[in-house]
Amino acid sequence: MTGTAYSGKYLGRFAPSPTGPLHAGSLVAALASWLQARAHDGQWLIRIEDVDTPRCIPGVEAIILNQLAVCGLHSDGPILRQSDRSAQYQAALDHLVAQGLAYSCACSRKEIEAAQTRSLTRHSAAVYPGTCRQGLNGKAARAWRLNVGAVIDTFNLPVLTTWNDALSGQQTQNVATAVGDFVLLRADGLWAYQMAVVLDDAAQGISHVVRGADLSDNTPRQIMLQKALGLVTPQYRHTPLVMAADGEKLSKQNGALALDLSNPLAALNAAAGVLGLPSQSGSLACALAHWVQLTRQA
Repeated sequence: MTGTAYSGKYLGRFAPSPTGPLHAGSLVAALASWLQARAHDGQWLIRIEDVDTPRCIPGVEAIILNQLAVCGLHSDGPILRQSDRSAQYQAALDHLVAQGLAYSCACSRKEIEAAQTRSLTRHSAAVYPGTCRQGLNGKAARAWRLNVGAVIDTFNLPVLTTWNDALSGQQTQNVATAVGDFVLLRADGLWAYQMAVVLDDAAQGISHVVRGADLSDNTPRQIMLQKALGLVTPQYRHTPLVMAADGEKLSKQNGALALDLSNPLAALNAAAGVLGLPSQSGSLACALAHWVQLTRQA
């Protein structure tokens, strides 16, 4: 497989999941990605990340699109939905398997956690120990994983994956020891986030990914998968998070309230403040235009 060659035109995206309406943290990510696209005279696309279908709520996509529209944020092109792209994901997995870069796995989460040689902290994930890398030993396949070591060897990649974050600077991770061979197709038959987002970014020709800092640790896995599939790696920028009163990231999972858009400019001013931009008065259009200019000068 080959990647789309970027033409030098900035192309960004905002990719919400329809598991609930946008909240204050979502608007920060949406505004940040929109401002960067406008500041670079580029385009901004909306993608609906509905690959995890059991968690998606009917009607929420329309609510999200309306929330964005009320804030003056409109997609510059057709909306891509992950639920329409299973055939593309399957073709990519077939390619990886044929190249010896992916394999089936019979392990349950409980078995993987039991095999850990280190204690897991509250938010840490278990590192896959490679149990099924050499075969299933008569067990039934549950999931499919990327063989990280095989990718490194095949493409002569450094053990440390290195990338430059536009805000945080140079970052590194040893994917093999920090994560292990990661899932591409889940045991429940749903496509993993890493597989979907990498292929979607490539299909849309995304040149710059602007998203919340909570997604930063996904970046090295996505770069590894891009290398395995011969896809272009976008530039990354991870924005500050909005925190809840308990110190946790504001999210739908911890009951974040839907955006109050009775005053759209007030909601946007709050999001802009997280991004270090000054509050504005007057019309929505003038506020957005001023923030674009400030972003362009930064």
